Amino acid sequence: MPHYIYESRLLKTVIGSEPFFVCGVDEAGRGPLAGPVVAAAVILDRARIPKGLNDSKQLDEDRREELFPLIMTMAVAVGVGEATVGEIDLVNIRQATHLAMARAVRALPVAAHHALVDGNDAPALPCKCDTLVKGDGRSVSIAAASIIAKVTRDRLMLRLHDEHPGYNWRSNKGYGTPDHYSGLKAHGVTVHHRRSFAPIRELLLGHASAGVIVSLED
Repeated sequence: MPHYIYESRLLKTVIGSEPFFVCGVDEAGRGPLAGPVVAAAVILDRARIPKGLNDSKQLDEDRREELFPLIMTMAVAVGVGEATVGEIDLVNIRQATHLAMARAVRALPVAAHHALVDGNDAPALPCKCDTLVKGDGRSVSIAAASIIAKVTRDRLMLRLHDEHPGYNWRSNKGYGTPDHYSGLKAHGVTVHHRRSFAPIRELLLGHASAGVIVSLED
């Protein structure tokens, strides 16, 4: 289970009495074929940490939804950022993820002095940062960020499902599941699909080579 050790180590290095804020940063949505990538940054108060924080992938949807408002009300600050499908296609998913993370940190209503970032790929942030492999299962701040990012993106995909019900985004959240591929074959590629991702690119090229125009849903 995640804990507060990494945050405590950073706080122990602080000289002076001024507040020093450490945020956890994580993302959701690197792998899907559709939808944006969403990142969150969370600063926790050690005395007010919601119980049960864990890597969002280890929690079911109901538990994530329960923890989301607790994090939002108990955290010192929460910031959310995203990178659009257009940005993903323009700069690649890695750079778009870094962009979303930087936006999340900048969106914090209280400026962070240091960030703990899930993974081993440090983004350019407006504060110092350390990466932590599998950090969402080791740091409570990163775990909290993983939940905020995941729930925020899942809710967004539910709204997109209502606009484009043929791909079952309500269930698959844009990932490349059989029902999603069936929807692509039946309805074509939407403006929310990542054209730089191989399955979508190959589908578009296949239609082009067959002389078929792919309709783009609004």
